[in-house]
Amino acid sequence: NRIKEEKILNIFESVPKENFLKNDLEKNCYLDKDLELNSKRGYLKNLHLAQLIKYSDIKIKDNILHIGGLTGYLSVLIGSLCNKLYVIEENKEFFNILQNNIQNSGRKNIEIIKDELLNGCSSKSPFDLIIIDNPLFKLDESLKKQISSKGGKLVYIKKINDNLSKAYKIIRNDNSYSSQYLFDVMTKFQIQEKEEVFNF
Repeated sequence: NRIKEEKILNIFESVPKENFLKNDLEKNCYLDKDLELNSKRGYLKNLHLAQLIKYSDIKIKDNILHIGGLTGYLSVLIGSLCNKLYVIEENKEFFNILQNNIQNSGRKNIEIIKDELLNGCSSKSPFDLIIIDNPLFKLDESLKKQISSKGGKLVYIKKINDNLSKAYKIIRNDNSYSSQYLFDVMTKFQIQEKEEVFNF
């Protein structure tokens, strides 16, 4: 699947995914399937997590925001590649597990924040990269403004319908934004409800 970068392969090999999951999910954690943590959210297939990291093109100097930390697995993978990582989680149960798992990971460059996911974190911006790994229907313009104006990136997954989503990368240069399609994602996950449109 064209994931050939040695640094990406190495972090997947060195971070045990089962350490971030409850016992009933451990046996399935390396299968090519989504891992549901609640009715709306969870971990995408391992391939999609690797693709998100690959297309994010993370540099060791980067300051990154990860929106939706869940239990910390993807956060630790990302944190292994960058200078500083901020992780936002709004779910109380996930946040408590996230705190414990980040501490146990030994990563000192990860800071977690309890807040609504799609607020981002303007107080810590600008970011070289924002990653959102569960699909959303609509990307708020305020998040785009939290990436660096000098080539900052936002990698996210747009919800198309109940099962189909598409990953995109937005790149900012000053006040100009370009968007690049990356890959399809077949999942039922979502981190926001679809707005109802009233028709006369």
